[in-house]
Formats: sequence, structure tokens, C-alpha cells
Amino acid sequence: MIHWRKSSRSDSRGECVELAELDSSVGIRDSKNPDTPHLTVGREALSGLLSRIKAGELDL
Repeated sequence: MIHWRKSSRSDSRGECVELAELDSSVGIRDSKNPDTPHLTVGREALSGLLSRIKAGELDL
């Protein structure tokens, strides 16, 4: 069974991204549509993405 988690910073409207630790990767899904397919990314790729987001490198 996959244990999905969402950030404690998520808003109360349920518009969240949820993450789950998988064997060698991380699952990412939309909390509003939990029954739809999820994305699977490598841990290093996710770490790099989050670092770039935190640094403001991907601001639009």
C-alpha cells in the first residue's frame, strides 16, 4: 500500500500535491484526483527540482 503525504503548508481547499515514497523513486499526484495515474520521478531528479524551486529559478 502506498502512503501519500501532503505538505503541512497545504491550503484547506484541498488543492495540494501529494508525495509518496516508492521503492527507488517518488510518486507525485494531485490530491483532488487521487484515483488518476500519478507521476513517478527519481529521488535525485525531485531533489534537483525542489532545490531550483526554492532558489526561485523557476518563477514565472
